[in-house]
Amino acid sequence: MKRTPREAYSRSSVSADAQRLLELLNALGSTTFRQLLWQKAAELELTYAQSQVLFHVAQHSGCHMGEVAKAFGVTLPAITQIVDRLEQKKFLARGTDPTDRRVYTLELTEDGTTLVAELQALRIGGLERVVARMSLRDRHGVIKGLEALVEVSAQAQREARNQEHPRRLGSA
Repeated sequence: MKRTPREAYSRSSVSADAQRLLELLNALGSTTFRQLLWQKAAELELTYAQSQVLFHVAQHSGCHMGEVAKAFGVTLPAITQIVDRLEQKKFLARGTDPTDRRVYTLELTEDGTTLVAELQALRIGGLERVVARMSLRDRHGVIKGLEALVEVSAQAQREARNQEHPRRLGSA
């Protein structure tokens, strides 16, 4: 299938934009405010994955371990290992679902809640210092652009999932 010059330019333009976006996101990952957050996490011997699970459970209290695994695109054994470590550190508590004893639910402990609040304050504080240096117009532009990126990413993920598991005729 032969592409028109316009299609070829459009594709290379998208590739260049994707490359630049990736570079910018990686640069954000190494900023000072992010380093402060991970310095605090390192003091507690908390891995990146463990901190992300804590943030997820803070937002989805009582979630099932399987839901957490699905949210991060990893296996249940991988999440189980992370949850085991967080339980040992007394940041997370595992409970059973009253409707299905085979399913474990997750809740932050008091220490976990305190830690997440502290880490979140570091994240917000660091980002506020950066964002305060931007014009209002630029801040709104970044927010609008990222909202669009998140929306189309979610849409692409839904479409990919539907292609992998198409509904069967006659099923609801």
